[in-house]
Parts: sequence; C-alpha cells; structure tokens
Amino acid sequence: MTASESTVRLARISDQPLDPAEVEAAVTGPEHGAVVVFTGKVRNHDGGQTVSALEYSAHPQAERFLRECCASAAAASGLPVAAVHRVGPLTIGDLAIVVAVAAPHRAEAFTVCAALVDRIKHEVPIWKRQRFADGMSEWVNACG
Repeated sequence: MTASESTVRLARISDQPLDPAEVEAAVTGPEHGAVVVFTGKVRNHDGGQTVSALEYSAHPQAERFLRECCASAAAASGLPVAAVHRVGPLTIGDLAIVVAVAAPHRAEAFTVCAALVDRIKHEVPIWKRQRFADGMSEWVNACG
C-alpha cells in the first residue's frame, strides 16, 4: 500500500443512509486540529423547478473512480480523506454525499475538501434523476 492509499480512510458507494460521524471519524487523529466535513443534501428545487425526490445510479466501477479521486487528493495534500456517496432513491433532506478531510489547520482542510467534492462530482460516474413536483423528471450528468 502506498502512502497516498494509506491516507484514503474511506471511499464507498452506499445504498444505505449516510452517517457524517462515520466519515469524520475515519479521518480524525490527534495530529489534526481541523476536520472539515461536507454534507451534500437533496434540495427541494433546481433550475426554478420544485424537486420532489431524486435517484442516484452508479456505474459498476464508480467506487473505484471514487477511491482514485480520494487517492489523488490524499497524495497531493498528504492529508487523510474520506468520502461516501449514496445511490438509490432519496427524498428531500437526505444526504447524498459526505466528504471529510483532516489537517493540522483549517485552511488546508477546507481547500482540499472543496477540491475533492468538485472532483468527485465531475469524475465519478454517478447519475442523478430528479423528479419534479409536476410529475416530470430529468437525468443530470447522464453523459459523463
């Protein structure tokens, strides 16, 4: 196991409700004064439309892509990282993603966490189907 892989504390795709405390605990250590935890929740609107629910679908290799994103962030920063993304049907307020990064100081933890969330969103093959209050639905990120 390489040094960067050893700092990927958790990288998982799950069909179960997410627990931010589990993700935070995965990166926490006595050498870190800052732990940044990002929670992405299902919101009730998008593009001026009312969202009633959504569903995430993942490519069979999505967890490998997630682990690679985490390993890259860990290798570049030398910090422990963790990320879990939910799949399946979700309702308003449910957690869709939880990402955590620990660092000696807050600035680096915030920077690495924000960059990792963006990278996961753009590189991990997970697609979102939004269901709208009017009965219509649309797929988001279905091409990438």
